[in-house]
Amino acid sequence: MHAAALLSFCVVLQSAALSSRREKQPERPHILGIDHVSVYVSNVEKSRQFYSDVLGLTTNCPRHASADLCYLVAPSDQRVFLARVPAQTRNSTLKSWLAEVAFATDNLIEMHRYLLSHGIVPGNIRRDSDGSRSFRVRDPEGNPIAFVHRLHAKIGSRPASKQIRTHLIHAGFVVKDLAAENRFYVDLLGFRLYWYGGFKDDGVDWYELQVPDGPDWIEYMLNIPANADHKELGVQNHFSFGVKNVHDASAQLRSNGLRTFDGPEVGRDGKDSLDAYDPDGTRVEVMEFTQKRNLAAIPTVRSTPR
Repeated sequence: MHAAALLSFCVVLQSAALSSRREKQPERPHILGIDHVSVYVSNVEKSRQFYSDVLGLTTNCPRHASADLCYLVAPSDQRVFLARVPAQTRNSTLKSWLAEVAFATDNLIEMHRYLLSHGIVPGNIRRDSDGSRSFRVRDPEGNPIAFVHRLHAKIGSRPASKQIRTHLIHAGFVVKDLAAENRFYVDLLGFRLYWYGGFKDDGVDWYELQVPDGPDWIEYMLNIPANADHKELGVQNHFSFGVKNVHDASAQLRSNGLRTFDGPEVGRDGKDSLDAYDPDGTRVEVMEFTQKRNLAAIPTVRSTPR
């Protein structure tokens, strides 16, 4: 009887300990949207002209002091950073010139703890010159991402008269293993399916996942050959701005001096968009926020791909 009582007591203690550990497991903080994208550039002056004069982004981010050029997507707090391409890297060896995609979170320390508790080892938390804090990590395919907690100061910046967009809505990158990426972005981080589709109705070439607590999304670029060249990879690894009217944006681009770009045209997702390219061939998409009404030829969004 004493042995049975002692065994029961031990089982109770073990259950209490397991329950306590479960209760202490950190919960995932909110992931609110895209904070910034960072792009590699080979010629800073050429790229400066494209992002400042052609795209009309606002220069001189508040209290920014790093070596990377920073452009504010006014009136939001989102940024586009231009980073010098590593000196030892050639076009043929650098697979993606999309140097980083960063997501805004409301609790950076808890996000760091959350990843660690699930076996993901992020970089150290650092404080930037503008007062924001961030850390970096890589997804299962090695794509560099970051999490940022930014203090939202009353900057008072307004879009420049020639800026054609006011919000960074998504970033896309080449993905080989959809299941592995989904275990990270969907199962771990809570991203949710936004849309998927292909060049044909029965194919899946693009797979889009929305952040769990906001409107922005990422896009897997699927079925890209392993030997894709720099030009093709520049098309696939891209980022996108949202506009109310892409035809107005097209006219503004021409007014800003850009003579060659693709579109506007309605894509398979039902949104009217155009594609411009920076001096290194990185695609910058400009897309309307909402779909066109005529969606008869557009695949219906489903919870899982065919």
